[in-house]
Amino acid sequence: MTEAATRAHSDAIDDAVEQARERFAARRPLTAALHDRAQRFLPGGNTRSVLYHKPFPLRIARARDAILEDEDGHRYVDLLGEYSAGLYGHSDQVVLGAMVEALREGVSRGAHTGREVDLAEAVCARFASIERVRFTNSGTEANLMAVAAARAFTGKGSVLAFRGGYHGGLLNFTAGPSPVNAPYDVLLAEYNDAPAAMSLLHEHAGSVACVLVEPMLGSGGCIPRDYGFLAALRSATEEAGALLIFDEVMTSRTGAGGLQGRLRITPDVTTLGKYIGGGSSFGAFGGRADVMAQFDPARTGALPHAGTFNNNVASMAAGLVGLTQVYPPDVAERHTAAGDALREELCATFRAAGVPFQATGVGSLLAIHATAAPVRSRSDLASSEPRLLELLFLDLLERGYYIAPRGYMALSLVLTPADLAGFVRAVDEIMMTRAALWPTS
Repeated sequence: MTEAATRAHSDAIDDAVEQARERFAARRPLTAALHDRAQRFLPGGNTRSVLYHKPFPLRIARARDAILEDEDGHRYVDLLGEYSAGLYGHSDQVVLGAMVEALREGVSRGAHTGREVDLAEAVCARFASIERVRFTNSGTEANLMAVAAARAFTGKGSVLAFRGGYHGGLLNFTAGPSPVNAPYDVLLAEYNDAPAAMSLLHEHAGSVACVLVEPMLGSGGCIPRDYGFLAALRSATEEAGALLIFDEVMTSRTGAGGLQGRLRITPDVTTLGKYIGGGSSFGAFGGRADVMAQFDPARTGALPHAGTFNNNVASMAAGLVGLTQVYPPDVAERHTAAGDALREELCATFRAAGVPFQATGVGSLLAIHATAAPVRSRSDLASSEPRLLELLFLDLLERGYYIAPRGYMALSLVLTPADLAGFVRAVDEIMMTRAALWPTS
């Protein structure tokens, strides 16, 4: 394109996005009013940053199975799945029944219960790397405690993490270090660049306590790992006397034993969260028995780990029936295969339309990117056009499908083949309708 043509094309995208925002707002007066009220009490009307989008965020009034209904009565097929926490859908009767039964026995008991033992046993049986486990309230807490365990166990203080990694609100590297991150001494390497990571680890072997890594970059764009990358980290951490921590808060749903099970790579510590709580707060960290023994309160000098709701009965009950009845290993394998098939179908749709889009991910976790260039690290997404993703998001809402504004999706078990087929048709329709806006060079 010439410079003038490039400017005109950019202006056309801006105009299309603005029109889509205006259409969104005009059709949702009740949502707009609620947002105005929210802004009087919440900064920006928001208490969870990822949910915000322009012109104002969607507000859901009710949900059942895989269907959401907003404040203005518009209904959507939910393909976002509560950012991977909503694996069971919004009304699974087995999960809800277990939670209600547990709560009827008493809500806040201030004591141990048998339910935490049941869930701990199920978690250790499901994930091969976890010999002992402790529960938390979120994946963020789980990762903070895993890093603390590694620092105490090794006697070293630094953490090696990766650009594009997301390990919770206090360990966020999706756009480089966040100003609200916990004040750890962090070394950042490029994801999927094994030589660079190994060089950095060898150079700082005397100070690095752990390598903290997602087996697939989740919030960073659903970017799969190269097998050799994680295998290299496994051997390099052993040589350096550092612990390898797999953040499987999102990816533990991908297969019977998490992504580590599919890859047959065993970390020293694994962190969990999201869907296992069945829709209530949940997190966990666990791993080698000798590492986790630091938290045994019967030991002299044991590491403290408090948390009023660590063993709350609702999460414990939901977690147990979820892992053992709703999402046992065979269901996990089938659901992962269905997600892989959807990703391939989306990619085929983009190729057939000749548009610069692609889908990446593993199993039921996937993301659409507005670029045709290969994606192996967060830096490869520099060419992805966020305005086109916003336009896709808004256009999909008008057709009754809900994904994240950035293109992220996490498929729930209750989505039907008809739901997924309709979604692919809607994407194809948008690609055709908006053809003039997609870059041609």
